[in-house]
Amino acid sequence: MRSPAEAAATILAETHRLPVECIPITEVLGRIIGHDARSPIDIPARDNSAMDGYAVRAADVSPAVPVTLHIVETIVAGALPTVPIESGECARIFTGAPIPDGADSVIRQEDTTAVATDQVRIDDPRDAGRNVRPRGEDVVRGSVVLPEGSELGPAAVGMLAAIGESEVCVYRQPRVAFLGSGNELADLDERDAIVSGRKIASSNTYTLLSLLARVGATPVNLGIARDDPADVRERVSKGMLQADVIVTTAGVSVGEHDYMRPVLEELGLDLKFWRIRMRPGAPVGFGLLGGIPWIGLPGNPVSAMVTFELFVRPLIRKMRGHATWFRRAVPVRMTESIAVPTRLTHFLRAVVSERDGNRTARLTGPQGSGILSSMVAANALLIVPAERAEVDAGETLQAILLDDPVHVEAPPFE
Repeated sequence: MRSPAEAAATILAETHRLPVECIPITEVLGRIIGHDARSPIDIPARDNSAMDGYAVRAADVSPAVPVTLHIVETIVAGALPTVPIESGECARIFTGAPIPDGADSVIRQEDTTAVATDQVRIDDPRDAGRNVRPRGEDVVRGSVVLPEGSELGPAAVGMLAAIGESEVCVYRQPRVAFLGSGNELADLDERDAIVSGRKIASSNTYTLLSLLARVGATPVNLGIARDDPADVRERVSKGMLQADVIVTTAGVSVGEHDYMRPVLEELGLDLKFWRIRMRPGAPVGFGLLGGIPWIGLPGNPVSAMVTFELFVRPLIRKMRGHATWFRRAVPVRMTESIAVPTRLTHFLRAVVSERDGNRTARLTGPQGSGILSSMVAANALLIVPAERAEVDAGETLQAILLDDPVHVEAPPFE
């Protein structure tokens, strides 16, 4: 049995980024860029106006005002100036339009008075030397606007568009095949059997679909295998042909109907470990099937979700091209005392609250590995180290916030 940190390290050591693919910019949201994106242009490409108003020479308007200037042309965004600005002259200009040669200021429209169709009076010099956005203020030609490994959010996609990238090279999304097993399980098309109690709904199927989609993987549903080695073999073999990762739930314990391990060994499994010193989720297996990572998760819903968060999610993040893979742990002060029955690392479902910069935590209630409602109520996993059997109210523990966007490279648990 390995510690949780040892298990995570073993999994990540056998995990590699997927190849890069180049796809239309309209499809890259949420993906990880596979190269340094350098700008071929300055942004803005020319000095331009930050205001609607008049492009002038500062020497003409400060400090002697009011002063009347001759309007030589009108410049709108998208047009180019045709003449330079000489002393006593100005240009009517609009936001985003290029600044004509000779001008170094834009006087806002409200500080002027029209005198004639080709003349304007400058009433206030407060904008002398201002309201000009210099060339390259945002991006300098040749600079890296997005380093390799950046996640492409809306602003990043906009930046790629701004430098003219219609196609972007990103790391490929991992295809993750997942499989449930057990004669007692039923999909939702057998609702009558579920409602009558003859079957148990395969909630893990829909939990995994959601977890995989949220982390940016492409789910491949292999269905529910019967407690039959031939059926397990057929479904896993299909996954080996279709996916980059195979995730199974249940069938990894030691019961007489747990066929997963012997079937996987028949298929050539290079087993790395079979159990982890943790609760919930001790029966977790990991190995390689023809070079494809396989992770066997427990069948209990809570155990499956906890172990997905700790082991499968980091694997997928690394495959997708992320540089950091684990959510961080943050200190929380307990509002209640807790006791755990065994000397294993425990990951307890908790509610973390924050007030005035201080975080407190309480458990969601009963912590049985089949109590899915405890995960529904939780926003964190509270880490109880293996050497702690009891924790008093007021003591500080570490917790993994389940919606925390901050990630770290090393596992935040032992």
